[in-house]
Amino acid sequence: MTQAARTVQQLFDLTGQTALVTGGSRGLGLQMAHALGEAGAKVVLSSRKASDLEEATAELQAAGIDARWVAADCADEADIERLVTETLQRVGDIDTLVNNAGATWGAPAETHPVGAWDKVMNLNVRGYFLLCQQVARRSMLARQDGKKRGRIINVASIAGLGGNPSGMQTLAYNTSKGAVINFTKALACEWGPHGITVNAVCPGFFPSKMTAGTLARLGVEELSSDAPLRRLGDDEDLKGLTLLFASDAGKHITGQWLAVDGGVSALIGG
Repeated sequence: MTQAARTVQQLFDLTGQTALVTGGSRGLGLQMAHALGEAGAKVVLSSRKASDLEEATAELQAAGIDARWVAADCADEADIERLVTETLQRVGDIDTLVNNAGATWGAPAETHPVGAWDKVMNLNVRGYFLLCQQVARRSMLARQDGKKRGRIINVASIAGLGGNPSGMQTLAYNTSKGAVINFTKALACEWGPHGITVNAVCPGFFPSKMTAGTLARLGVEELSSDAPLRRLGDDEDLKGLTLLFASDAGKHITGQWLAVDGGVSALIGG
């Protein structure tokens, strides 16, 4: 007998699942954590600073979300291994991994410090690879129930689709996010037969600590005017896509990236 198709509410329900969100103590990561928790998932936040994590976890818990935290540096291989170990010990298998921890650096290409280039690449690309590898090997491909499955959401950027307007000198960041997009596609093809979907979110300009300098220099009005929707991203705009990629509503979507940018990527040919 064919099983009846689930309702939309059932497809988006994450009750009983666990999500690990890196860079989850503020900004886009915290917004994505809210989305996952509001849909019923237990959420584990990670970033480098315990004080930031305590505050973010308290915010989630006040919203009725089962949340906890593990401080870790996702540019450090030993810390990544410890993060996965502590998460598995505390909440069991990881159903959804959100790779959001990231760094940027502004400098002209001709004088860009090599050490800064390495810092951005180590966190934004190498860190994503190492964490995906650890989570897949120790959980998604070796689940306690014997079923291989999982959802991986990589946070890229529309900066990974091309260059920047004049004055925004973020060569390493753009390069790293372009790598994340292709990493997502390649990993999706390799792990698809194991029931693991891998997709990327490409945010446009969202006010955050990372973008504070650009916002102060150019202003909200100028940045907004570059987008067909004439606005910046807000505290809700990543929630829907996050939940789609994490839930069974998106179970037939893998290897894809989607821009959440007010239409900017349509202008630049993304």
